[in-house]
Amino acid sequence: MSKRRVLVADDEESIRHMLGLHLGRAGFEVVPVADGRQALDALTRDTFDFALCDLVMPQLDGIEVIRGAKAKGVATPIVLMSAHADVATALQAVSEGAFDYIAKPFRADEVLFRLERALEQQALSAEVGRLKEVLGAELDLGGIVARSDPMQRVFRTLRKVADYKTTVLLTGESGTGKELVAKALHFNSVRRERPFIPVNCGAIPENLLESELFGHARGAFTGADRARKGLFEEADGGTLFLDEIGELPLTLQVKLLRVLQEGEIRRVGESQSTGIDVRVVAATVRDLRAEVGAGRFREDLFYRLNVLPIHLPPLREREGDVPLLVDHFVARFNERLGTQVQGLEASAAKALVQYPWPGNVRELENAIERAMVLADGDRLTAEDLPQRIRESTDRIRTTLASDELSIKKTTRIVEEELIRRALTRTGGNRTRAAELLEISHRALLYKIKEYAVDL
Repeated sequence: MSKRRVLVADDEESIRHMLGLHLGRAGFEVVPVADGRQALDALTRDTFDFALCDLVMPQLDGIEVIRGAKAKGVATPIVLMSAHADVATALQAVSEGAFDYIAKPFRADEVLFRLERALEQQALSAEVGRLKEVLGAELDLGGIVARSDPMQRVFRTLRKVADYKTTVLLTGESGTGKELVAKALHFNSVRRERPFIPVNCGAIPENLLESELFGHARGAFTGADRARKGLFEEADGGTLFLDEIGELPLTLQVKLLRVLQEGEIRRVGESQSTGIDVRVVAATVRDLRAEVGAGRFREDLFYRLNVLPIHLPPLREREGDVPLLVDHFVARFNERLGTQVQGLEASAAKALVQYPWPGNVRELENAIERAMVLADGDRLTAEDLPQRIRESTDRIRTTLASDELSIKKTTRIVEEELIRRALTRTGGNRTRAAELLEISHRALLYKIKEYAVDL
């Protein structure tokens, strides 16, 4: 088996030497270059499995190398290295086409971990492509875009339970992608060739919901001039997604429980039952345990639905997915709107990663679409974003306005932001900054190191 080739682009000889030594020991063939122009030339001329590229270099910086490689159709995954890396830097880099980023100083094992993760991602993408060809079905987790640990745990659960008929209960805030997860369950299962039917239990009037779910016989009520199948029968052999299950009236909760227990439905106005084979996936933003305690949801139905619970984390708990999602939405809307947006300015990237996203992924999607419609150039700026997001760069205001109740976390954020403001106001004079902050010079130096504040 041939060695995997890695391009290392950094203007510091010590970094090139260190990476060459450690990656060589790990079985990689390392090709070092000293500036961005050499890096782009090497990527264009040669074939590499990966590239490690510094952000700040002579000739061309790391972002320019990524842009140039993308323009020339180079498919090599590029991992950006930066001594000034933060999530905003990562967002800008990923929006330009970088695979990942890593902050300096780093350990050799951390670099190896990132490269191994890139290998796994490539292998997964290849497997998804192969399965699509073989099965002709959507097997990309329903279009869900995520790489964060919380979502990877969700994906692992989906793969384990996809082929079972057992009922799944999806919980999470509005906009976290519960319907996408339900689709992923369906299209990754043996039911993929049968219907996937979604229904919002809170959007259909109560007097029509029973007929909608279970169907009705001719003459069952005024206006029922013919017999009609319900959604359970329409989904026979497939999946019925019951969104906002917490809105289901108590009278229908009894009938849904009977369907789940006995695997048969009875149309309104009929005395005969009909057997069905339907997997039910339910979703709610409500706390169903609390609803049971308040008498608004049946306890027996709750336990029948909650066999396989999957909780979807809010976007604020999966910050690392924001760059991927932005890149995904920019590409989608470029195709849909006919725009030519190439990426984000640093101001836009900073605002996007600091905003708490109460509306989750749906709100992010809407914000990117709005920004792309309003943008004057080929790069999104902070001015293209809604005002509420632009204001999110004030970390103190954003933190206090969020639902964060941890005194420890809030104090850290407030202290770090006040230190940054004091250092900015004093032009980096730490003695004067300590006076403004009303702390000792030693305490300030300790906190600067603890919070990794850039001077």
